[in-house]
Amino acid sequence: MLKFTEDHEWLRLDGDIATVGITTHASIQLGDLVFVELPDVGASFAKGDDVAVVESVKAASEIYAPLDGEITEVNPAIADDPSVVNNDPMDAGWFFKMKLKDASAADALMDEDAYKNLIA
Repeated sequence: MLKFTEDHEWLRLDGDIATVGITTHASIQLGDLVFVELPDVGASFAKGDDVAVVESVKAASEIYAPLDGEITEVNPAIADDPSVVNNDPMDAGWFFKMKLKDASAADALMDEDAYKNLIA
């Protein structure tokens, strides 16, 4: 199941594990990424907390926790080469995986149609 936030993060849910990244729209708005700072595995975040930082040729921006949870994995490929996010933001460019405190809370996030309406 794919969900979206108003801050342009996407979540791909597999049980109570969410893989999180930024949308193609966000990637285009940011421009070419030059730096990514990822969270520590084991760190816990509440919905809305700053989890990661991206810097592009245009701006710096935070990646927010879409829901409450604990980081279980980060994507080292984007730390080594941030352009992976620009080239494939919805798949290979994922940022982190988190174990959600309450996976049912994802039901309140946007589906793909609602997100397309947001950015239209």
